[in-house]
Amino acid sequence: MLEAVHTAMNEDVEEIVGLFKVLADPTRLKIFKALDVQSLCVCVLVEATDQKHSTLSYHLKLLKEGGLVDSRRERSFQIYELTEFGSLLLKHIEKHFEKT
Repeated sequence: MLEAVHTAMNEDVEEIVGLFKVLADPTRLKIFKALDVQSLCVCVLVEATDQKHSTLSYHLKLLKEGGLVDSRRERSFQIYELTEFGSLLLKHIEKHFEKT
């Protein structure tokens, strides 16, 4: 039994730590939740948050690197949406924090 604990303690957890760091920022978490409602371009997020385009682009980049968000080009707009992993993770997080 101690061997299994030792093995678990020695596993590389950097990817998981990185994901928690991405989700630990309130702005990124709000963007994450907004993208669950619908796919959005940065311009809509700028209007909804009163933050600069460059700031939101940075947050979206981190969400994308975390595998939570993806993007596609529609004409001259970059549209952001949750990945399947992002959508599933958000549902689990929200279910955990539901008020009973």
